[in-house]
Amino acid sequence: MAMSRTVPWSDLDTIFFDAGNTFLSMDFDRVAAVAASLGVECSGQQLERAEAAARPALSAALAERRTTEGSGAFRFYLGATLERLPASNRDGVDLDAVVSGLAERLFLPGRNDRLWNRRLPGRREALERIRSLGYRMVVVSNSDGSMARTVARIGMDHLFDGLVDSTVVGCEKPDPRIFEVALELAGARPERTVHVGDLYAADVVGAWAAGVHAVLLDPWADWPEMDCPKVADLDELAALLPGPPGRA
Repeated sequence: MAMSRTVPWSDLDTIFFDAGNTFLSMDFDRVAAVAASLGVECSGQQLERAEAAARPALSAALAERRTTEGSGAFRFYLGATLERLPASNRDGVDLDAVVSGLAERLFLPGRNDRLWNRRLPGRREALERIRSLGYRMVVVSNSDGSMARTVARIGMDHLFDGLVDSTVVGCEKPDPRIFEVALELAGARPERTVHVGDLYAADVVGAWAAGVHAVLLDPWADWPEMDCPKVADLDELAALLPGPPGRA
């Protein structure tokens, strides 16, 4: 289904949210501590910034790999992130060896909640603001079956009307079927729904394929000019919403 690249804000009644890098993130301080033990000295803040800068490359790779899950995808993700650290943090270091060491210690199939468990600052308050306006809110996440535990662990499960985890439903973004599962769960219509996420190839392309509107998160202006709306964070998203939605 061909989608308009603009979002009809006044017509919306449902919002889908990606989870990772939308309202939660990896524990970057933990990743930095493991990286330091392997020879890469960096702070959690530096890793967080490098990860965001790597997203366009991750999106391009996803267009070929068609998956964000599994050991291979995680290793690519780590490598792309480390490559975007300041050069002084990685001079003389074998990044492939560091990536292998990080993956060995951090990749636990079915237990993403042990790593992806940091609530991003200000996101809970922004989601509460959106929730108070009356929108249906559903998490649509590529995950390993642990997303429900993660959202409960960070104390945000009460904010959502449902959660769709790719491993649980058997399809992952950008496959439009995962959005169709979410639409059915929410009792929503695609033309009145917008999905918000951080990876163009997964979140925007997938949503459009299901007839759902899409917004790309770009907190540090790392993405070039795109053919979709962008917001810096969920506060900016909340400011775009006109008020209590109709449910025609």
